[in-house]
Amino acid sequence: MAATFPGVIAFAFMVSMILAGVILRARISFLQNNLVPASLIGGVLGFVLVSSGLSLGFDNVDFTAFAFHFFTLSFMSLVLTGSEKSSQGDASVIPGGMWIAIIWVMSLVLQAMVGLAVILAFNQVSGGELSHFLGIIATHGFTQGPGQALALGNIWENELGITHAINFGLIYASIGFLMAFVVGVPVARRAIRAGLNFNRAARIDDEFLRGILTSNVSAGRQITHPANVDSLVFHIAILGVAYVFTDQYLKFVFPFASHVTIGGINLGIFFSHNLFFIHGLINCVILRALMNRFGYGHFIDNETQRRITGSAVDLMVVATIMSVEFAFLSEFIVPIGLVSLAVTLATAALCFGFGRKLRSFGVERAVTVFGCCCGSTGSGLLLLRILDPDLSTPIAKELAFFNIAILFIGFHVLTVMAPVLPSFSLMTICVVYAGTFVVGATLLTLMGRFFPIPAAADR
Repeated sequence: MAATFPGVIAFAFMVSMILAGVILRARISFLQNNLVPASLIGGVLGFVLVSSGLSLGFDNVDFTAFAFHFFTLSFMSLVLTGSEKSSQGDASVIPGGMWIAIIWVMSLVLQAMVGLAVILAFNQVSGGELSHFLGIIATHGFTQGPGQALALGNIWENELGITHAINFGLIYASIGFLMAFVVGVPVARRAIRAGLNFNRAARIDDEFLRGILTSNVSAGRQITHPANVDSLVFHIAILGVAYVFTDQYLKFVFPFASHVTIGGINLGIFFSHNLFFIHGLINCVILRALMNRFGYGHFIDNETQRRITGSAVDLMVVATIMSVEFAFLSEFIVPIGLVSLAVTLATAALCFGFGRKLRSFGVERAVTVFGCCCGSTGSGLLLLRILDPDLSTPIAKELAFFNIAILFIGFHVLTVMAPVLPSFSLMTICVVYAGTFVVGATLLTLMGRFFPIPAAADR
């Protein structure tokens, strides 16, 4: 049995870093004032321990798989969560969710172009020969997160010859989470002081600062009788079925797809386990739709499903940061730092610039989508809770719509181009990405006038 322990102990060691993060957050005022989440604290602590050789013999690579799978599970769980009626009507969720989705897709292409420009400039000044795709992959670390950065980095590096794509992608994802809070938290707190947020009851109390609740909060509705099976396990089982189905589906389709080549691109790439995230997301959308269609949607409790999603996000964050190799980071710290800084500034200008044009919930949507474009949906939701702690605005519900909408409006980038991007010419990439950004900006300009101004009584 001893041979079965390494993977389990690696997971236990990783989770213990989150516990350490909870303790540090509760005791250190600097971490409290900046609302640094325990997963981020634990990830940094774990990174230091691994880099110092104090990690019980575990190396960075031992945590890479956790980052990939928990990223995938977080999004599959998210789309299994059912929609809830907004207090302002379901129709109000759609335009707001579409606005967030368009910003996200614009960020996807903007960050890629900014990263490309920085690496080209860096090579010109330093005489280096870094692949410009090591700048482009910043968008898959920032906007999409560690799972996609790892998956696409694996394809680009092992099948398309882009050296260091995996490590660059993981580092960008780690920095993205950090930037989400370094920039997002001060902006949110300043908005509260200036009275720009809709929820005037928003306040950062002791529970929020310390990160530990002393009041009773519901953890979800029980679906199954505890004498039969625990309700949490029941929900995990549904997610597990979707995961197994996606795995078997890819194993069935891949042999057929791998024999087809179109335009010099083997279709097997699109049906490999590296892109498990996309196929898993689609399968969960279908599964949830079927459950609703046949009257079984009530068997999923949304609050419980959100707990699973949140747990997966926390585990993903700590695993991502612990996967970073210190020696590699120190070797490429200058280009990585320059790309990360430029991408962060560009993303902030995009999100907050267009957010100011909205006639309602502008700061809430801007801060939320900034978190999504630098970290994950979980990061965006945490930043939203600063401005709207009881989620009285429709923004949280808009995030559910947003996660589905991006699959359609970003399909040409996410599914068609990104997996095999190095096989496209630089001119084609620039034309398509710039065109996508322009179309998105045009749509947002037109949409801004359709968001109603909240009545004074509502404020």
